Amino acid sequence: MIIVSACLAGMKCRYDGHQNSCDKVIELVRQGLAIPLCPEQLGGLATPRTPAEIVDCKVITKDGEDVTAQFNKGAEESLRMANLVGCKKAILKANSPSCGSGTIYDGTYSGKLTEGFGKTAELFIKNGIEVISEKEL
Repeated sequence: MIIVSACLAGMKCRYDGHQNSCDKVIELVRQGLAIPLCPEQLGGLATPRTPAEIVDCKVITKDGEDVTAQFNKGAEESLRMANLVGCKKAILKANSPSCGSGTIYDGTYSGKLTEGFGKTAELFIKNGIEVISEKEL
């Protein structure tokens, strides 16, 4: 079983209430091979919500609110689900402060990328779950 970012499966759970459909991810879900989830919603954040980026290991919204606790909770709940279904691989949304793997937005809200991992991607990797982005499919 594969965990996938719900926005990639067509769910309107992005911070702006939209989705990032990826046909390959949608097909995995249709075939019963993947489970979609949104760590940010699992952490208690609403949709839509103010965009957030990682700044000095904290997750801060564009208007200055510290939402690190919600992102950490979402990562923990996502890991709980992954363990429940025996997940060894995840396809997570590139560049996201939750799901980004290898690159994330740099915390300046300017669209610039930097090396790093989102909170969920980082927790998955630490727990032996392979993480790739939709760009690697």
